[in-house]
Amino acid sequence: MRLIVFSDYALRMLMYAGGCNRLFTIEEVATAYGVSRTHMMKVANVLTRTGYLKAVRGRSGGLVLAKPLGKINLRELVEATEPDFALVECFGCNNRCPITRSCKLQSALAEALDAFTSALSRYTLADLALAPAEVRRLNRH
Repeated sequence: MRLIVFSDYALRMLMYAGGCNRLFTIEEVATAYGVSRTHMMKVANVLTRTGYLKAVRGRSGGLVLAKPLGKINLRELVEATEPDFALVECFGCNNRCPITRSCKLQSALAEALDAFTSALSRYTLADLALAPAEVRRLNRH
């Protein structure tokens, strides 16, 4: 199982937000992680639309968590940022695999996917948020 880069950046942005005791900017997060500002803008847009971040407009605006750390479940976040969990063709809607009816791989992978998502459901952002000192360290680079 591998998460797409978008989900990775979404997790990192929220971990950063969890360690901020103030508004932060997309530019700040992009610089801290050494990633594209454009990509982080797309991530912030989705996280705002899905209710994980709140955007504050204006000259001194920025982003802030929209929910308490303990209310942001990792499984729900990953499900909101991953396009699907089609590990193999037969998991997708365009399945054309000729052995689907007799294949035993599908059930093994479904069990593995369930274990993966079940493990994520046991964690919240409170378990992963960066410490404020780590956020300050990232901003010094």
